[in-house]
Amino acid sequence: MQVVITPHRFSRLVRIPASKSHTIRRLLIAALGEGVSEIAYPLDSLDARSCAAVCRALGAEIAEERSADSLCANPPDGEGKKLVRWTVRGIGAGGTHGAFPPAACDVGNSGTTLFLALAAAALGKVPVTFTGDEQIGRRGAGPLLDALAGLGVRVASKNGCTPITVEGPWQGGRVQLPCPTSQYLSALLLAAPLAPAGTLTEIDVPLLNEKPYIELTLSYLKAQDIPFEGKEDFSFFRIPGGGRYRPLNGPVPGDFSSAAFPAAAAAISGGPADLLGLDPADPQGDKAFFDILARMGCTITWTKATPATPEGGTGLAGDAWLLTVSRTGPLRGGEFDLNAAPDLLPALAAAACFAEGKTALVNVAHARIKETDRIAVMARELGRLGAVCEERPDGLIIYGTGGPLSGGVVDGRGDHRVVMALAAAALGATGPVEIAGAESAAITYPGFLEIVNDV
Repeated sequence: MQVVITPHRFSRLVRIPASKSHTIRRLLIAALGEGVSEIAYPLDSLDARSCAAVCRALGAEIAEERSADSLCANPPDGEGKKLVRWTVRGIGAGGTHGAFPPAACDVGNSGTTLFLALAAAALGKVPVTFTGDEQIGRRGAGPLLDALAGLGVRVASKNGCTPITVEGPWQGGRVQLPCPTSQYLSALLLAAPLAPAGTLTEIDVPLLNEKPYIELTLSYLKAQDIPFEGKEDFSFFRIPGGGRYRPLNGPVPGDFSSAAFPAAAAAISGGPADLLGLDPADPQGDKAFFDILARMGCTITWTKATPATPEGGTGLAGDAWLLTVSRTGPLRGGEFDLNAAPDLLPALAAAACFAEGKTALVNVAHARIKETDRIAVMARELGRLGAVCEERPDGLIIYGTGGPLSGGVVDGRGDHRVVMALAAAALGATGPVEIAGAESAAITYPGFLEIVNDV
């Protein structure tokens, strides 16, 4: 699919969709847990639906409720109804110790689902095979598979990539797990408590990128009263088996990763944009985007929502706050360490094109192992619009002039965050920008292209 973005000022109220990271963790915890969970206002995206399909394949029962709910950020179906709730009947830890249904799990494009569900499936005693799309077929899980093998799990793969088959039981032990992506560690942390009683899983972590995502995972273990020990720097964890996950209820928080794109659109075009659905106390690491925008010259304002605020006071996660992004002066370049938040690189690269002076996005080599090599792809595609970019092994340098980009034709390379970043950059171009492969934006943010193109 191709979409044409016409330059304009982005100024509107946007309800931010639910967090993909929260949605997938809640789905897996509910699926592996006891009883019935109700996940309200989950993210309805291709990645989230891939996770729901995997949970069903592993034996969980998932029913969905749809309604014409004006408060819901999910896209409507042909009848104008939106996904507002998943009701999940979990298999229980006893089920994981026995036999999952022999399953073939297609994760689509969802790396988060692949890595987290691999470890979950290793709790059972039957082979479970994981496949995915072409991009997933290039995303290696080698360190995670090595760790699972060290815990007694039988593993077969295509050089660490899909198709991957795992078969328990989980026997425990002490393993090393280098984590160029934090999802490897989150996978073990979520699964290890459900290993049989008497099992002990110890994890040495010599390398860890994206630390805030581990804080997010640990927040769920703490909320479930799961016992674990860990060093303060996250270099070691000890988790006993025999745990249980209780039912998990409530609304899913808004997604700071997705919010980066309407925020970038406002920063590039001037805004103001009002973002509803975010919680400043949420542990998501990508909320750092707004601190970076402030350092670049944007005005970032959190205000308490009031009855006069559209859709305010609903009780949804994050609805107590309205976040406003605007800019009246020039954007300024700077150096920003993105090790903890590599998903911000595309949006920041787009904004940096319009800043005065050099912007360095550093310590983020792991951005090369996402859906695409995002460092190389952003340098190449922004270059097609006249930006001057320089690749570094661990980052990207953008030499901004404070002026506009040119119109033209770019390719999102099937990467949802690249597509959305290019759409935001197009708002500050001198002419229309045509983006190929734009359908991939629906992987995490259905409806974004319609929002950003609504003049």
